[in-house]
Amino acid sequence: MSIRHGLLALLDQGPRYGYQLRTEFEARTGATWPLNVGQVYTTLSRLERDGLVEAAGEDDEGHQFYAVTDAGRTELRAWFDTPVPRTNPPRDELAIKLAMAVTVPGVDVSAVVQGQRRHSIKALQDYTRLKGRALAGEARPGVVPSASNDLAWLLVLDQLIFQTEAEIRWLDHCETRLAQQAELLQTRTAEVARDGGAPAKRGRRLRT
Repeated sequence: MSIRHGLLALLDQGPRYGYQLRTEFEARTGATWPLNVGQVYTTLSRLERDGLVEAAGEDDEGHQFYAVTDAGRTELRAWFDTPVPRTNPPRDELAIKLAMAVTVPGVDVSAVVQGQRRHSIKALQDYTRLKGRALAGEARPGVVPSASNDLAWLLVLDQLIFQTEAEIRWLDHCETRLAQQAELLQTRTAEVARDGGAPAKRGRRLRT
């Protein structure tokens, strides 16, 4: 997730201060990736250092406003025009967990898969309910209703639903692979037991 470019996109619509940026970012993404004000101001400082935003004065309450610069608009357009790269995919904790589980003795990998599937199915049900509410026009607490905010939230929910559905299918695939691996190991063990260890003796020469 690019907080940097998300803030530039918001500032492209006019000057804002940190708390406004946090509120609008979460409104458009449904707080799926919540920000704290510290993250916002740290990112703003880096954007200002890089010449992508600039201070734009204060209001009567002392809020420091920031505005996007021409360089910032150029950076933002380049971000929109460039596909998200997949050459270095982000680390996926679940994939790492299962990769480790199959290599660590004593771990019940099937139990890990089943536990994750239950969790993922529950998450999918929750996302689906949220989508139903969004389609029904139900207002979200603390979010100003607007066509653009509602559409943005629906797109995020669709992504979460598709991603979770794919995760569940992948878990099913993992379980199938585990079953195939167990069956193959069982078959090999049975063959060795039946042959009395013959495969290990075939390479020896008989002495005369």
